[in-house]
Amino acid sequence: MVSNTEVVKKEHRERRERRLIDYFTFNTDHKVIGIQYLVTSFLFYFIGGAFAEAMRTELATPNPDFLSPELYNQMFTLHGTIMIFLWIVPAGAAFANYLIPLMIGAEDMAFPRLNAVAFWLLPPGGLLLIASLLVGAPQAGWTSYPPLSLMTGKWGQEMWILSILLLGTSSILGAINFATTILKMRIKDMDLHSMPLFCWSMLATSALILLSTPVLASALILLSFDLIAGTSFFNPAGGGDPVVYQHLFWFYSHPAVYIMILPFFGVISEVIPVHSRKPIFGYRAIAYSSLAISFLGLIVWAHHMFTSGTPGWLRMFFMATTMLVAVPTGIKVFSWCATMWGGKISLNTPMLFAIGFVSSFLIGGLTGVMLASVPFDIHVHDTYFVVGHFHYVLFGGSALALFAGFYHWFPKMTGKNYNETLGRLHFILTFLGFNITFMPMHQLGLMGMNRRIALYDPSFQPLNLISTAGAYLLAISTIPFIINVVWSLLKGTKAERNPWNALTLEWQTASPPVMENFEEEPILWSGPYDYGIDTSPEATAQSVEEMLADVASK
Repeated sequence: MVSNTEVVKKEHRERRERRLIDYFTFNTDHKVIGIQYLVTSFLFYFIGGAFAEAMRTELATPNPDFLSPELYNQMFTLHGTIMIFLWIVPAGAAFANYLIPLMIGAEDMAFPRLNAVAFWLLPPGGLLLIASLLVGAPQAGWTSYPPLSLMTGKWGQEMWILSILLLGTSSILGAINFATTILKMRIKDMDLHSMPLFCWSMLATSALILLSTPVLASALILLSFDLIAGTSFFNPAGGGDPVVYQHLFWFYSHPAVYIMILPFFGVISEVIPVHSRKPIFGYRAIAYSSLAISFLGLIVWAHHMFTSGTPGWLRMFFMATTMLVAVPTGIKVFSWCATMWGGKISLNTPMLFAIGFVSSFLIGGLTGVMLASVPFDIHVHDTYFVVGHFHYVLFGGSALALFAGFYHWFPKMTGKNYNETLGRLHFILTFLGFNITFMPMHQLGLMGMNRRIALYDPSFQPLNLISTAGAYLLAISTIPFIINVVWSLLKGTKAERNPWNALTLEWQTASPPVMENFEEEPILWSGPYDYGIDTSPEATAQSVEEMLADVASK
């Protein structure tokens, strides 16, 4: 009997040229699916960003004079949901789909058709979420805490639940594929300690998705029963306990932060060594720290609930475990800095975004340690300090790393070189706009401004005006990005097979790769992953020159 994977491989070999129509069909080529994920996620990014701009326009003045309070509530609910479930998470899946088989020398994912199914759950889930505007979009935020979520926009809230269930199912199917592919389809010479760090990150991410997402699904199904069937699982009016929903929700939604950031930790671990011309410092420490973050991410959820009547002894446990997450995260930051130290750094667009990521994520991490402290968290809970922290972790972290990876692998994905000037302009505008938008929010939170409100004390207006100006600059930053992508695709110069002189397997094939990825079996180059070598600057420079010469000869 011929297996499903063998049939798909045969289909790939029968047609070596990729057509435009492939990107609009149920295609099983992992590279096509990766591009489908990436383009779709960016379309939703622009929609979610438009909602954010509307919110910031409203917040430029103390009174609700641009959006009605109801519409403002709908905007921040949809903005948060779209940016998490329809941009960052699918963007991580985009890189995983495109890169994992190439990085491990495989011809495709382990389950190609399941991979396509995972993607095609994404567009209907997103459209269902946006269509909720037609029936009264949910107003309870992306957390949808009961009893508030049971009181506003019944059918819009139900569409939100169905959308998240579709998107969660997509994540689970993708995680099964990623983990199986990494563990079972590496070329024979590649063991776990010689595969790229991006694969380690996706292994840790897949474990988190598989363990936590079903818990969110169960919470949303029970919430749906309360909403439609009149049950009282979480409705206090009928004897239900809304705090139980919070436990179930955050058991997924705090790991969701790591589901969003871990893939991009892997991206940065690939980008920094290449553009520093040095092997990564502390390979095994970075690899194992991803697994440590994955484990610890499952036992910190209740730090979101310090004001929910959590017993004191339990507060101490979650405070300690939350602070402990800083250890494996700090290992990564120190390893990235040590990799750059003494390296021959090229300040091109991918590296600029990578350095911007490290600096911004460090701020988000430090404020995260502050929020782990029970007394401080109680003081700033539900204020703009939390909003600032969250965006420094996810926009300053995930988004900047996403752009670093996008520019780094753009020549490989498209076969075209991007415009470096436009890329640097994109970075400058993004980095300035991001910091101007979100840095003042920390001060607003310390001053006592609550989040999720359209009406606020006039004393908060000056800082809100600064944040709104930053948000407009952040919106403007997308213009050179879009121009760069379109111009490069239409008029860009042809990219070389390996424009960065990188050493991982994806750079051994054509740009863009052929249908079955490699025209011949790739050769594993173990140089950058031989972590017993002397990592002094002199030895590193010599080893890199030797590795490049050997790769060129092969």
